[in-house]
Amino acid sequence: MKARSPLALTLSAAAIAVAAGIAAVAATPAAADDRPRADEVRKLREAGKILSMEDILNRSRAAQPGQVVEIELDDDDGRYTYEVKLIDDANRVHKLKLDASTGEVLRRKAK
Repeated sequence: MKARSPLALTLSAAAIAVAAGIAAVAATPAAADDRPRADEVRKLREAGKILSMEDILNRSRAAQPGQVVEIELDDDDGRYTYEVKLIDDANRVHKLKLDASTGEVLRRKAK
């Protein structure tokens, strides 16, 4: 079983609306080297290097309608990506990987 980083967020639909933006990122340091720390996320967002979580959530739902159940920001060798998991009306889990700076969907999987 994969260990979870503090930045791996499992959010309800109501919490997502409240937590949109960098405030939803946990304030503790990440355990894995590929996950930015909260202070790094804030700087990246302020510098315009990554899109807001709210924007990524909107783009994710446009690409795959459903309820967002998890979102992670990863550093993939200098390229920041958001991984978003959604559940559709048929209870299928969809995993989207989006470029954090453009919002482009890079990869998608369904289970």
